[in-house]
Amino acid sequence: MIIRETCVAIWDALHAAVMAQPHKEQWKEIADVFHSTCQFPNCAGAIDGKHIRIKKPVRSGSQYYNYKKYFSFVLFAMCDANYSFRYIDVGSYGSRSDSAIFAHSEFGKMLQDNALDRPEHTTLPGTTSPAMPFVFVGKASLQLSAD
Repeated sequence: MIIRETCVAIWDALHAAVMAQPHKEQWKEIADVFHSTCQFPNCAGAIDGKHIRIKKPVRSGSQYYNYKKYFSFVLFAMCDANYSFRYIDVGSYGSRSDSAIFAHSEFGKMLQDNALDRPEHTTLPGTTSPAMPFVFVGKASLQLSAD
């Protein structure tokens, strides 16, 4: 219990300073790095989940048993183009799908509710096309909406 309590205390004390939610200007800076390093304009982050192998917790049934045939919990994260975490969600049951974890995560809900303070849509560099939204790249199974 001491490890869990210590980790929670560290997170509560430091997460706002170390992993604060980006604001409009920071999203633009993140997108600029994606554009310069990956030639992907208007990309505000990359999203994915990773199964972390664990020993079966006592009395957990099949909650942690995943489709890969081992027990795990899931680390769900959104990173910038420098491979830095900008959002994490740790501890979802291994049996849950990536799309369910994403949809029920704080980040997924904020994205769905348009509460991430993303910049206004903008035209893509070198074009006169209609303004395009800032997007997050991830598996098709993580799609919440077309916008």
